[in-house]
Amino acid sequence: MLERLVEAVTRYTNRQGTPGPFTTAIPGVTILRSDHERRPNHMIFKPALCIVVQGAKRSIFGDQRLDYRAGQALLVSVEMPAVGRILEASPTQPFLGLVVELDLGVLRDVVDGLDVVPPATGDVRGGVFVTDFDGPLSDCALRLVRLLDTPRAIRQLYPATMREICYWLVAGPYGGDVIKLTLANGHDARLVRAIHALRARFAEPVRIEALAAIARLSPSAFHRQFKAMTSLTPLQYQKQLRLIEARRLMASGEVNVETAAFQVGYVSPSQFSREYARMFGKPPRRDVALLRSTSHPPATKQRAAVMVA
Repeated sequence: MLERLVEAVTRYTNRQGTPGPFTTAIPGVTILRSDHERRPNHMIFKPALCIVVQGAKRSIFGDQRLDYRAGQALLVSVEMPAVGRILEASPTQPFLGLVVELDLGVLRDVVDGLDVVPPATGDVRGGVFVTDFDGPLSDCALRLVRLLDTPRAIRQLYPATMREICYWLVAGPYGGDVIKLTLANGHDARLVRAIHALRARFAEPVRIEALAAIARLSPSAFHRQFKAMTSLTPLQYQKQLRLIEARRLMASGEVNVETAAFQVGYVSPSQFSREYARMFGKPPRRDVALLRSTSHPPATKQRAAVMVA
């Protein structure tokens, strides 16, 4: 099955005639291709299944490093910043990937229809994990790629395929972990709401007490559980969101360095420049000039940012 998926993705990317990533006609589905290894790229992941069809990739969430290769997928349960890098790619065997954003409403409906909800394994750390991608899931991925050949059928057929993907995720060996991570309930759900609040207001000063109140936790417990889920502290999470968004704004030509700094919440452009250089390896102007000359501007949405630059 993996060989047929490689053939289908290769055929699709050969037809495009432009560098990836490729935003497809299927909402939330992105196809990736790179003919060479790539340097690390900062991005924001949305809840998604990130499949390696050929080659290998590394994603770093805070202090957690996850490597995954052909036949494996990264499952991301909550929106969070990360660093991605393609580890194996060449002109003769390019890196190929498929990203499928999860429809949490469909996933919840599938879980509600289960007779027995599988328990979590307890082996998964944080809000992401790597799982094997084979059998029925691989078949679903192949049908998604082939569906791109008949765009008029997407609206009718894609919802059923998404539902099938959700079913096989929860019916698989990590089904309980998928449910726990993506459909958090109780205090986990409140923690996710606090993460969403920080994500929505990342340009504002962080108020740990206010976020902890959303999660109904003490500030110390909130800080501990936030890091357990995202591998970042709330301040680290906010800083990465700010800098990634500022980079996108500057690379797209919308604003200059000082304006970008203020728009994402910095009061000191010099502090912004120091922290930017620490994260991206170069001062803002040099980094943005290089981005504009060598690649597409980075985006804050996982759909456009999964492909490392």
